[in-house]
Amino acid sequence: MLGYLSTAVWSPYIAGAGIGILSCLAFLLSDRPIGCSTAFVKARGLIGTLVNREKTEKKEYYQEIVPRVDWAFMIVPGIMIGAAISALLSGQFHLSWVPALWSSTLGPSPLVRLLGALTGGIFLGFGSRWAGGCTSGHGINGSIQLSLASMVTAGCFFAGGIGMAFLMFRVIG
Repeated sequence: MLGYLSTAVWSPYIAGAGIGILSCLAFLLSDRPIGCSTAFVKARGLIGTLVNREKTEKKEYYQEIVPRVDWAFMIVPGIMIGAAISALLSGQFHLSWVPALWSSTLGPSPLVRLLGALTGGIFLGFGSRWAGGCTSGHGINGSIQLSLASMVTAGCFFAGGIGMAFLMFRVIG
C-alpha cells in the first residue's frame, strides 16, 4: 500500500472512489456535504468574532453558518497537509514562488504571481458564495444528489476555468 501512496500520479478512479466514500460518510455522519468555501467563510467569521463579537453574531449569515472550528473548517488545512504528505512521499515536493508554466507565459515576477493568485482567490470566493458552494460542493456533492443546479454550476465553473486558462496561457488569442 505504501508503494501506491508514493507514486507521483494516482489513478483517477481510485481517487474518485475515495472522494465518493468521503462524501457518503459526511452525509451519513453529519448530514452535511463536504466543501471548501464554507471553511473560508467560517474563518472570516472567527476573525470577525475576535474583532467585534456582537456585530458578527448579529449578522444573519453567521446565524446560518456559525463561525466555529469543526470538521468542515478543518477540510482546508487537511487538504494542504494531505497534499504536502503526498508530495513528500512521492518525491515531488519542491518550493517555488513562480511555477514554470506561469513563468514561461506571464513572467518570473513573484509579485505578479501573488497578485494573480490573490485576484483569482477573491473572484473564486465571491463566485462560490454567490453560487451557494464551491466546485467541490457542487461538482461532487450536488452531482451525487443528482441536483441539476449543481451540475450546471459545476459545468460553468469548469468552462470558466478552462476558458481563463486558455487565455492566460495563450492557447487561444
